[in-house]
Amino acid sequence: MKSVFQRIRQWLAGLSFRTGVIVLACCIPFYILSFAQLAFPFFSAETKGVLWVVLFGLAKTFQYGGLTILGVEGYKRLKAKFRR
Repeated sequence: MKSVFQRIRQWLAGLSFRTGVIVLACCIPFYILSFAQLAFPFFSAETKGVLWVVLFGLAKTFQYGGLTILGVEGYKRLKAKFRR
């Protein structure tokens, strides 16, 4: 099982810096949606719970996937761009 995760991680790390930034940026709308849907009164509590789990899970998946694609050097490069 560990080798499967290592192969996926190696494949993700082989993608470009631009792809990593795009995937990382995709987590922002899912974070917004995961919390914004709680304000809608026409959803039941169960529906809100399921939507929150799914949307928050997608946000975390995009976040960690983007960070894996960027890697340490890509993260430093992105951080330096925001500091300028």
